[in-house]
Amino acid sequence: MTPAQLTDAARAWMAQDPDPETRAELEALLADGGADALADLRDRFETRLLFGTAGLRGRLGAGPNRMNRVVVAQTTAGLARFLLATERHPSVVVGCDGRKNSAVFAQDAAEVLAGAGIRAILLPRLLPTPVLAFAVRHLQASAGVMITASHNPAEDNGYKLYLGGESAGSQIVPPADSEVLTFIEEVVAGGPADRIPRFPGYEEADERIVEAYVAATAVEPASAPSALRWVYTPLHGVGWETAERVFDRSGFPAPVPVTAQLQPDATFPTVAFPNPEEKGALDLALATADAEGIDVVVANDPDADRLAAAIRGEAGWQILSGNQLGLLLGWACADRARRDGRSGTLAASLVSTPGLRRIAEHYGLGYTETLTGFKWISRVPGLLFGFEEALGFLVDPDKVRDKDGISAAVAFLRELTELETAGTSFAEHQREFDATFGAFASAQISVRVTSLDQIAAGMTRLRTSPPASIGGLAVQRMDDLLRGGGELPPSDVLRFRLDGGARLIARPSGTEPKLKLYLDVEALSGSVEERRAAARATLDALRSGADDLLAG
Repeated sequence: MTPAQLTDAARAWMAQDPDPETRAELEALLADGGADALADLRDRFETRLLFGTAGLRGRLGAGPNRMNRVVVAQTTAGLARFLLATERHPSVVVGCDGRKNSAVFAQDAAEVLAGAGIRAILLPRLLPTPVLAFAVRHLQASAGVMITASHNPAEDNGYKLYLGGESAGSQIVPPADSEVLTFIEEVVAGGPADRIPRFPGYEEADERIVEAYVAATAVEPASAPSALRWVYTPLHGVGWETAERVFDRSGFPAPVPVTAQLQPDATFPTVAFPNPEEKGALDLALATADAEGIDVVVANDPDADRLAAAIRGEAGWQILSGNQLGLLLGWACADRARRDGRSGTLAASLVSTPGLRRIAEHYGLGYTETLTGFKWISRVPGLLFGFEEALGFLVDPDKVRDKDGISAAVAFLRELTELETAGTSFAEHQREFDATFGAFASAQISVRVTSLDQIAAGMTRLRTSPPASIGGLAVQRMDDLLRGGGELPPSDVLRFRLDGGARLIARPSGTEPKLKLYLDVEALSGSVEERRAAARATLDALRSGADDLLAG
C-alpha cells in the first residue's frame, strides 16, 4: 500500500471504530507521518489476523491486523453467516477472561450474534476457558466463542472458536476455518463495521452453568482425609474462583493461595510474562511455598486451560515440564483405565515426548500422534487422555474437548494424595516410571523474531540445506510435513529423526512470532541411573547441535 492508501485506510477505520482509544492511536500515527509511523500503519493494515493454532490472536490496537472491536464485530458477523448457512436455528455461547477489553469484546460478539437472529448466550462473568468449552457441550450449542489470549503477553487478546454438532465442542479446524474466513471477508467487503446489525437481546447464563462444570470436574473425595499441603496461583487470571470450588468439592485440603496473584489483573503486575512455562513465572508461588514450608506448587495460566506444577525434592525445587506432567498423568489414566476395564486411545501432539506411546504400548491401548493444538487432539476417536508439551492436558474428554488446567490439577492432586496414602514419595514414583517405561528427556529452543519473514527464511534454509547430523547424532530421515502424506494433514513442520531414537522438530509458533525447536531423547536400557545419565548426555549433545543449527 502507498502512503496515501494507508492514510485512507486509517481514516476509513476511524470512521467505523466505536473505541476512542484505538481511534486515538490512528490519529497519533497520522499526525506523526514519519517513517516509523508509516511502518506501524503498514503492519496494521497490509494484512489481517487469521485463525492459527488457537484461533484468532494478536496485539490489541487499531487495524485489521490487531485485536479490536471492529475485528471482533466483523469476525462474529462472519461466524453468524457461516452458522446460518448450515443450521436453521443456531446458538452460540460466549465467554471471556480478565484481559483488557475481554468483557467488551464478549458483549460485542453477543450483540452481533443476536443481531443476526442467532441465539446468543453470554456466560455470567469472567470465567476460565474450560468452562466455556464445557458450556458448548452442556448447552448443546452450535458454537462457542471465548475471548482470551491465554498465556500471551498483557498487550494481546484473542478469539477462540469452538464448534458443536459433529465437532462436539472442539476448536475449529480446516476446512471450517477457511469457510468462516470467507464469510468474514464478505462482511468486510460489504461495508463499514458500524453497519453490522446488533441487538442487545442476548441471553445471560446464570450460575447453574458454573455449578454444572464444578460438579462434572470434581472427583469423589478420598475415603481418608488428606494431609496434603500445597500452594496455588492463577497468575492474575480467572482460575481461582472456579478452581477453589472444584478443589473443595473433591475433598482436597484448601491450598495456600498466592494472594498477590489471586484476582484477575489484565496488567499481570508480578510477572514479566504470564506464561507458567516462562522462567520466573512461578517465583512468587515458590517463595510462598518456601515461607510456609510447603513442598507442592500448582499453577494455572490466566485462562486456566493449562497446568504447571513444582515439587520440592532433595535437590531443591523441580519445576515439572509439560512432558513430565503429561507422562505422569497419562500413566495414571492408562492404569486407571486398565483397572476399570476400559479401552481407548492416548494421544499427544507430534512435538510432545514420544514417551506416551510407550505407556500406550505397555497397557495395550491405542496411540495417536496429532498436529500441534488441542483442536486436533480432542478429535481423536476413543480418546482417554491427551496432552501437548506446552502444559496442556485433557484428562476427561467426556466433559470438555479441550485442554483443561483445572481438571488436570485435580488429576495431579489425586495422584499426590494416592502416593501419600501409599507411603510413596514423588521421587520414588518417578523412579518407578523410568524403570517401567524408560528415561525420556526433552528441551525446547524458541527464537523470537521481529518479522514473520525471518521464520519463513529459517524454515526454507532447513528444507533446502538439511543437516547430515545434529549434535553428533546422524540424521536418519527428514520428514517435511508441508508436503503432506502419512496420517497428518500438511503443516509447516520439519521432523529430523536421529540415531538412538532422538529427534528434533522445527516449526513456527502458532500463537507468537517465534521459531521453535523441540528436542526429544529416550534411553530404554540399563539401570534407572544409567538410563537417566544417557538421556541427559544425549539431550546436552542435541541441544548444542540445535544451537549450531540456528546459528548457521
